[in-house]
Amino acid sequence: MKLRVISSNIRFANQSDGAHDWPVRKPILANIINQFAPDLLGTQEGKQLQIQELAASLSPLILVDQHRKWITERMYPSIFINPATVELLDSGDIWLSSTPAVAGSISFNSAFPRLCTWVKARLIPINQNILYINVHLDHHYEDTRIEQIRVLLEETQKINRELNPIILSGDFNDPPHKKVWQTVTGKNSKLLDPWHYLNNPEESSHHQFKGVNPNGSRIDWIMVDPIFNPISIELDKSCSTKGIFPSDHFPLKAIFGPLTN
Repeated sequence: MKLRVISSNIRFANQSDGAHDWPVRKPILANIINQFAPDLLGTQEGKQLQIQELAASLSPLILVDQHRKWITERMYPSIFINPATVELLDSGDIWLSSTPAVAGSISFNSAFPRLCTWVKARLIPINQNILYINVHLDHHYEDTRIEQIRVLLEETQKINRELNPIILSGDFNDPPHKKVWQTVTGKNSKLLDPWHYLNNPEESSHHQFKGVNPNGSRIDWIMVDPIFNPISIELDKSCSTKGIFPSDHFPLKAIFGPLTN
């Protein structure tokens, strides 16, 4: 089985984005996702209506939100699965605060309440259980992001008693090789950065609807347990014929080969 994963900050629906307003961007993003045909999709920053609108445009992907009591004003990382290749076993949200079970809770001087969402799933073609986590960290302070990723890792250990291999995707709002990246790849999680593993040159994943950002960095990641074999990972930089991008972040697409024990 070749496992196909996309992570994308979809940019919240904001009419002030003008030509790049959500109703214009949505079909462009949906086309990119549908053409890649992922087994797993993680999105960040959308609100409830926006995420559900996107879900209606994706086939055969289904939105995993059975566990969630939506808060209208909150932005959510969300997970979609292909039911032909991924069997959902369990799911949940973890709020990245000192009270992670309290929906909408906020700590650590975060600009907004932040959370991660997770699914326990079985990869049907190879009968392998996994834990997939999708996250969006604070965009202001590194110390806040460090505390948030600490909560994520601590809570992940509680729900992953089976020690299933982990895939972690998201908008980390932090450059690679700094403290958040070091924590994710460190001894307590031991996740692998496929971008680094495949020696891809560093570039910015956040481009502000311009298609280029020479002063930016790769803040969108897909991190995996070493059991996964990275084949490719790339930023999808496509846009419409009118120069409309699907988001102010490039979607991140990865392919993994057969699992290795």
